Amino acid sequence: MSESSFLAPQHQIKGQVAIITGGTKNLGGETAKELARLGSNLFLHYRSDQKQAEDFKQELNKKYPEVTIELYQGDLSDDESLKKLYSEAKSKFPKGIDIAINNVGQVIKKPIIEISEQEFDSLDDKNNKIAFFFIKNAGLNLNNNGRIISIGTSLLAAYTELYGGYQGTKAPLEFYSKAASKELLPKGITSNIVSPGPMETSFLLNSEPKQAVEYFKTVALHQRLTQVSDIVPIIRFLVTEGTWITGQNIFANGGFTSPK
Repeated sequence: MSESSFLAPQHQIKGQVAIITGGTKNLGGETAKELARLGSNLFLHYRSDQKQAEDFKQELNKKYPEVTIELYQGDLSDDESLKKLYSEAKSKFPKGIDIAINNVGQVIKKPIIEISEQEFDSLDDKNNKIAFFFIKNAGLNLNNNGRIISIGTSLLAAYTELYGGYQGTKAPLEFYSKAASKELLPKGITSNIVSPGPMETSFLLNSEPKQAVEYFKTVALHQRLTQVSDIVPIIRFLVTEGTWITGQNIFANGGFTSPK
């Protein structure tokens, strides 16, 4: 018996539609696999690697032939590009969108005094602006009782150097998500953030020196990095049984940091 069969009818997502940005690799890709396992149809955004995205789609189609999967390539950068994302999703799935998950983000690890205006603008676009307009357009387009999940960072609870540009441009996400959770109550739409600790993906391993990665391990449970498999079940919960949770930022990092 599959796990989805144990869910109460009001918590099942079989036949629903999920938009996932960055949805073909790392956390977004593993989230897509889990929602497909539960029978959700998928509209998966990716930015550049078309072959990887198509291979990923074929993999899911083979394993879950009953699930409809559509790919969408685009450089999300402003309100208009987010409007187009949702418009294209609704054209492929006329019954509408039920789940919206945003994985877009960028890290630049530098002292504040070394960050150029161009680098700041790039951080601000990816971590702040896209986050805002993703939530805005989700609120405008999701079906009643939909779910919005934004991926944040546990560094928002860290007292540290070198991540000021990243932390500063990620911080507004918490206020956008909380405000949306109140504003969308009449439609039954929830809005939450999941904030992982340093996660063992190519994104982290290619951007951090080995000594930093080893340090991250020493300050978390079991002396290891956050795994994608630690985070996917939390996302799954928020779109199934966790429907009474809204306006929250869930820090999932094995004790790496703890918000006040």
